[in-house]
Amino acid sequence: MLTQVADGVLVHQSDLIQNNAVVVQGTAGVLLVDPGITGDEMACLAADLRAVGQPVVAGFATHPDWDHVLWYAEFGEAPRYGTARCAAALQDLLSNADWKARVAEGLPSEVADDIPLDLFGLITGLPAGTTHLPWDGPKVRVIEHQGHAPGHAALLIEERGVLVAGDMLSDVLVPMLDLYGTADDPLEDYLAGLRLFADVADDVTVVVPGHGSVGGADELRARINQDRAYVRALRDGQDPTDPRVGSSAKPGWEWVSDVHTSQLQRLAERTGRDATPG
Repeated sequence: MLTQVADGVLVHQSDLIQNNAVVVQGTAGVLLVDPGITGDEMACLAADLRAVGQPVVAGFATHPDWDHVLWYAEFGEAPRYGTARCAAALQDLLSNADWKARVAEGLPSEVADDIPLDLFGLITGLPAGTTHLPWDGPKVRVIEHQGHAPGHAALLIEERGVLVAGDMLSDVLVPMLDLYGTADDPLEDYLAGLRLFADVADDVTVVVPGHGSVGGADELRARINQDRAYVRALRDGQDPTDPRVGSSAKPGWEWVSDVHTSQLQRLAERTGRDATPG
């Protein structure tokens, strides 16, 4: 089901991990951002778009994680964009003969058989330095940074005041750092991404995270501050005491504590520091 969050901007949320697919209405059709995640959910989204007579004229993947680069045949053959780094990461993956097996290893077991991979990762990289998406609709600014994943980009729908944040600014997930990629300083990369969000906060009335609840302007600022506090605590070897971790986690999201613990361990491996903050 599509839910309107701003004039001409709608969201379709998946059941399992609350992925938010974003639909932006343009002149001749819609921009579709990060559609997912099961075949049935994407079929539902395609049917909703048909019902309102809105073909997909462009797609965008905020970053190369599996759940943000899915596609469904009924969306059509519109160009699917991402940053140059995002596209390069996917091309590298798809160059392996066993890429489907590699992707399948990371899929949630509950829905693994229901996630279509035939059109997975077919992203066209935007030229480096691209500031706005090439499409016939509201101006959409590309805010690229290296927090969370290589070539990660948020989108600011300027005329609607909507920030599509990708896998950041979630009310259910702690900041997930690029600790297993090629980032030299994943903590500072993440903080740099948050600074870019703070720079545009005055222009935002709605924030749509990759996972979790849509928020308003006040919520945007609160999430920036909460994520910044978490990352700084990890950087400084302190306990983040984040409400998304431990007994205060939202029901169904208790596993985020495991993500937090894993990040502590990985940071300890990278820095030689004790894995238990003090």
